[in-house]
Amino acid sequence: MVKEKVIIVTGGSGLLGTEMVKDLQNKGAYVINFDINQDTDVQNGFVNCDITDSQSVDAALDAVVSHYGRIDGLVNNAYPRTKDWGTPFEEIQFASWKANVDMQLNSMFYISQQVLKGMKERKSGNIVNIASIYGVVGNDWTVYEGTSIVSPAAYAAIKGGVINFTRYLAALYGKDGIRINCVSPGGIFNNQSEPFVRAYEKKVPMQRLGKPDDIAPAVSFLLSDEAEYITGQNLIVDGGWTAI
Repeated sequence: MVKEKVIIVTGGSGLLGTEMVKDLQNKGAYVINFDINQDTDVQNGFVNCDITDSQSVDAALDAVVSHYGRIDGLVNNAYPRTKDWGTPFEEIQFASWKANVDMQLNSMFYISQQVLKGMKERKSGNIVNIASIYGVVGNDWTVYEGTSIVSPAAYAAIKGGVINFTRYLAALYGKDGIRINCVSPGGIFNNQSEPFVRAYEKKVPMQRLGKPDDIAPAVSFLLSDEAEYITGQNLIVDGGWTAI
């Protein structure tokens, strides 16, 4: 059950975030969408937040606590990145690499740290971090042949870091009644080129790319009371990609 839980979803207006917000709302949660592309309306579940800016995060969290009195759950879903995201490995500028680690991994650290302070005081709460199959296994470069798609090097490094950061937090905060897990989606259909879709779907056992509404229920489950003895886990939702 997530009914009446106060849950923040970062990047809740994006491809995956939209479905996460919808699924949690349908299950009775009070969902607050932290997104940089919206105005703040806490009453209706919207807070303007740049997760790469600690002051913006602090103000956004204060707005939620002032209105709801607590934070029961956090979904670290936002996916900020530089404009040169997807540059071939040997052409990546070091400054770009550092910027993406800062925007994605370090911002997740900061918001998690701040939220966990309140959760620890209340001895309750949980966090779901969105990782990826490419934080678990290496890339299958054959699915990109004949396309212009480049799977970013920083993506694999960051998502691998997210998974083990999740384990670290789960081990640290279990005694406080706080659960921390992650969900690792496989490839999600987002109007990619036909050669990529064909190659990907040929490899994946379920023979299709995922959809955003394949991922959202897994997130809701981990946030729910039904998962009350699950922590430190990486729930892979990939149609079987990592099984072979």
